Amino acid sequence: MHFSCGIVRPPYEAGSCFLQVTSGCSHNKCRFCTFYKEAPFSVSPESEIREDLQEIRDSGWKVKRIFLQGADPFLLSYDRLKRIMDLIKEYLPWGVSVGGYGRVDSVRNKSVDELKSLKEMGYDMIVFGIESGDDAVLDKMNKGYHGSDIVEQLSKMDEAGMHYSVIFLYGLGGHDYGMGHAIKTAEVLNHLSPVRVLASGLSIFPDTPLMEEVRRGEFVEATETEKIQELYTFVKTLDIHTLLDATNVSNMMPVYGHLPEDKEKILAMLKQGVNEQGEERLRMRRDSMRSL
Repeated sequence: MHFSCGIVRPPYEAGSCFLQVTSGCSHNKCRFCTFYKEAPFSVSPESEIREDLQEIRDSGWKVKRIFLQGADPFLLSYDRLKRIMDLIKEYLPWGVSVGGYGRVDSVRNKSVDELKSLKEMGYDMIVFGIESGDDAVLDKMNKGYHGSDIVEQLSKMDEAGMHYSVIFLYGLGGHDYGMGHAIKTAEVLNHLSPVRVLASGLSIFPDTPLMEEVRRGEFVEATETEKIQELYTFVKTLDIHTLLDATNVSNMMPVYGHLPEDKEKILAMLKQGVNEQGEERLRMRRDSMRSL
């Protein structure tokens, strides 16, 4: 199998099969990111995709779900995504659902009708790392789009009926900016219908531009208590039907549940957790992390 940057996936895709169709990240400018640094962005040649699909078929695994590898396989044009699905059906003809990561601006080159067609082919549950809906934070972190772009492009996904998840990175606004960041991001998502919101707490790792800003005193990291209070405010402000999943290793206070049904339970857990754990204990756990 051809994997130039290792396997990157959300936790719930652990049982999926992985197929590389792009390498690296088409943007690769986010100031906090540690992923996809090993290889420049490129599109996998069809010969490599065929080789990998042949290997999957030869394994005897009756794959039901493929999660495409690369930071942004959804950037590929409609025609290229269609071709990839044709190849998947050629080698794995029993019917396979296909997902992967995408940037918000990956949707821009596809019409609603094309998105509907991709959904009918089997593409579904695309993961968009929006991280924030706050324009000041998005600019600071070099995300390359604004909150209005998130609403405009992901509304096309909603109209097409293609399911998707979004990632919210709480703590990204830094010290003393958590409440505003939480509210603005939730207000953006309140215009949309993601089936899952993946919440992650900011961890600042060495060899990132954001760590350099910390060392120069240009970015002050939020305390762990602030981060949990930010997540609390985000959940409280979020007014959509979705699944909140804040269970990956970056969450010092893991919570999980359906909104709005489980909102009060989640809020109570976060409030209780802050009171019981304390800043020092939470910070020790954050500092022990070496990677995501």
